Amino acid sequence: MIKYHTYYEYVESDGVKLFTCIMLPEKEGKFPVVLVRAPYVDVFENEDENDVVVECAAQNKKWLKNGYAVVVQHCRGRGKSEGDCVPYINERKDGLNLLDFIRKQPFYNGTILLKGRSYLASVWYTIAPYADDIKGAILLNQDSERYNICYRNGFLKKALHGNWYVGMYKKKSHIKKNHTTDSFNLLPLLSFTKTVFGESVPDFDNMLKSPNPNDEFWKTPDGGVEAKDAMKNVKFPVLFETAFYDIYTGGVFDMWNKMEDKSKSALVVSPYDHGDRVNLDEGIEFPCGKRCEKFGEDYDVWWFDYVLGKRSEPPFKQGEVTYYRLFENVWKTDTFKKEENEIKLTLGNDEITYVYNPFDPPSFKGGLSCNFGGSVFQEAPNSRYDIISIYTEKFEKDTFVKGKMKAKLNVKSDCEDTCFYVRISIEKEKGDYGLRDDITSIIYQKGNYTPNEYVDLDFSFDEHAFLIKKGERLRIDISSADNAHYVRHTNNKGLYSTQTTARVAHNTVNLKDSFIVLSIE
Repeated sequence: MIKYHTYYEYVESDGVKLFTCIMLPEKEGKFPVVLVRAPYVDVFENEDENDVVVECAAQNKKWLKNGYAVVVQHCRGRGKSEGDCVPYINERKDGLNLLDFIRKQPFYNGTILLKGRSYLASVWYTIAPYADDIKGAILLNQDSERYNICYRNGFLKKALHGNWYVGMYKKKSHIKKNHTTDSFNLLPLLSFTKTVFGESVPDFDNMLKSPNPNDEFWKTPDGGVEAKDAMKNVKFPVLFETAFYDIYTGGVFDMWNKMEDKSKSALVVSPYDHGDRVNLDEGIEFPCGKRCEKFGEDYDVWWFDYVLGKRSEPPFKQGEVTYYRLFENVWKTDTFKKEENEIKLTLGNDEITYVYNPFDPPSFKGGLSCNFGGSVFQEAPNSRYDIISIYTEKFEKDTFVKGKMKAKLNVKSDCEDTCFYVRISIEKEKGDYGLRDDITSIIYQKGNYTPNEYVDLDFSFDEHAFLIKKGERLRIDISSADNAHYVRHTNNKGLYSTQTTARVAHNTVNLKDSFIVLSIE
């Protein structure tokens, strides 16, 4: 049995003591330091510190046995750390403080390696630009663009950032939170924090006032300005991971595509969700689809070993994307560049008018690539009066779709503003399996609108890679809400979070001038 040298310290940051586990290999000396800052550690809150360190060492034994020191810090207000957890607000300060602490330790050999998944990656985006002793990173399933985490085209992702924030806020303080699934239907929504937390929360309130990515809030620390484009000019090798049904698929691809030099880095994309999980009851299990199934449990150690020159080849080809091709059921590596070939599919010949009632908005199953829930089989087509379901013709041959799908809807409304939502699924023997969705309002795209005039609205869907087999069809659902995942539109013009009323809209889609575009190999 290998023994390790483990202990803990309370590292002070701005007068707040943050619990920090320090784990060193058995041998004496200096080591490269794998650094983790974790918020999801509340199970340890009432445990003895020494027991926490033992458990933490067991979770990180593969790193220790391979010669890495590992330091895991509980984020402010979580686990055994002091203070209040307010998502994102103190992470830059606390992260930079931990780096200063590490550099003063006798085991520090001049190399720091950053590691984290989801919010544990976000904490490292906040410390950009990066110091020279940071030599590599594994940053998984998280977008550095704070706006994308909170919104899509002006619509709050209530099933992602909204509910998650409620759970995170002052978690260790155990304050009473008056929150239900209907809390995000409050009018005005700006009353949310006082209603749910019993107090105003400036960063969340200001976020609610800032549905446009150009709003000033997103240029402030509370809006994530330090993390914005954190990876654009990074000098060290980064292993990125996401999934085609991750909650940040599009954002991770955006980070990758914006990198000035991606020749040292790699991106890996699985066919599953944020945790690389499959819903066996309502989803599809893909052969060898999980990253660990294909590449082994220790590919992350392999990556850092390669970064430090301990191995001659990386686990993934640098400068390219290693991704799973759904329904073809193979892994492939290439640049994932934009395909030159496209197919344009019109949606029909009719004009269809439906009633959109924001007091009874429709919902859809599965968050796809923008919200929690991944992909599942959908409800029956035309399941409600306010959902238009359209099937394409059957495909005459196998067709592989790769990249961003697009859509254009020719629409009108009897209101000064309203919302349109598009969801694309693929028809399978068991049912229709969700692929992608997008949402927008008329005013968000057009800036102004005269009721009952036709306008074109553009939709762009996050990257995907999937096979449409001969004889299969795509299904396109058109509606004016997905209340399970995005805040509803009130059909009123103006800032949503300040609105106190809602009204019924009569919305029309001209299918003859509406279509989807597939980018194909």
